[in-house]
Amino acid sequence: QVQVAESGGGLVPPGGSLRLSCAVSAFPLDYYAIGWYRQAPGKKREDVSCIGAKDEEIWYAESVKGRFTISRDNAKNTVYLQMNGLKPEDTAVYYCATGDTLCSWSFEFWGQGTQVTVSS
Repeated sequence: QVQVAESGGGLVPPGGSLRLSCAVSAFPLDYYAIGWYRQAPGKKREDVSCIGAKDEEIWYAESVKGRFTISRDNAKNTVYLQMNGLKPEDTAVYYCATGDTLCSWSFEFWGQGTQVTVSS
């Protein structure tokens, strides 16, 4: 059974940083893409970042480009989303998902989400 688990969310002031983690069980993550999404209350889900299998593809939404960095630790079967320069508009529940080798944004396996709140 595939399990996807996000962690690392929290409350930070504007300009602060957080590192989200996405741990996946059941298959070696380096052969799969991981996508990060977010959804704020009352808003549509937004694609945030994605790293493809073997790191052959990396994508960022324009709204986070230059502030967020996605990376992978194959030994830990974990993908990270380093978030710097956080803004109040980054407040959302962040989800990771996997199950495809490409950043297709039609992933089969999802985590439960981790809350990120940016506020003074």
